Amino acid sequence: MSTESRSRAARLTGRRVRQGATVASASLLLSAALTGCAGSGKAGTDAIQASGSTTVAPVASDAAEALKAKGLNITVATQGGSAGGISQLGTGQINIALSSKPLSEKDQKAYPDTDFVTTQIGADAVGVIITKEVADGGVKGLTKAQVAGLFEGKITNWKEVGGPDLQVFVYDKEPGRGTREVLDKFIYGKGEPPAPPKSANYAIVGGNLETRNKLKSTRGSIAPLSTGFIDGHPELVAVPLEGVAPTLANVASGKYPMTRPLFMITNGKPKGTVKQYIDYILSPEGQKLLPQHGYLTREQMGL
Repeated sequence: MSTESRSRAARLTGRRVRQGATVASASLLLSAALTGCAGSGKAGTDAIQASGSTTVAPVASDAAEALKAKGLNITVATQGGSAGGISQLGTGQINIALSSKPLSEKDQKAYPDTDFVTTQIGADAVGVIITKEVADGGVKGLTKAQVAGLFEGKITNWKEVGGPDLQVFVYDKEPGRGTREVLDKFIYGKGEPPAPPKSANYAIVGGNLETRNKLKSTRGSIAPLSTGFIDGHPELVAVPLEGVAPTLANVASGKYPMTRPLFMITNGKPKGTVKQYIDYILSPEGQKLLPQHGYLTREQMGL
């Protein structure tokens, strides 16, 4: 791990602004299948099971690797995204839920016996990602109404928003994903999103890596995706929204409309090796992991 500093984050963000924000990040997702079973972390061993958000997972995996030398045994998985992690924590299958969305009242009602305790480890920007072909063809920014029209299937050709004569293909996130919730909140506020359009040019995708691969392989595609996941992929562009690009300053100030916190969630206050793991991520050394994946540290968010 290199010891990246805030200036590196600024440089990363600076690259994001290019071409209307080619926000980037080379995030290799280290995802391992869960090898334990329900309650394994409570069985008197030091094994820690963490699962959930594909956005939080790269940081969680890097921290787990760093602590391996200190004898901590930590398994990181990404089953079901943020909602899946919260569900697994609520049913006692894991020790830590990785979440890129705030805990909701619905989550708490679903698991009334769980004492959810959230720890924010940093922040991230969700981008509306388009291909460089579309950006070069004239799409330099999108309004909220245009984003809604694209994801609702009402805008079907990029020339309708100033781009090339090319069909739109929408990759949306499955419900429960933190990324999907951020997009829905941006478009609809507290309102309910409509049913997905019945179109051959609309598909649901899962994690961040799958989303990125679909975007790269489909002409005219668009999808919500953590901006950190397009670093090193110049064929993808995070388009400014309502005239605001996801720069470091705009994300930290909250001016960029699709900023989100990143969490580790436990049942009760962290204790023992779980506390040691989370404390490491909150430490100056652990916080250096966040900008390496295109995310903002707690300090950068003023926490």
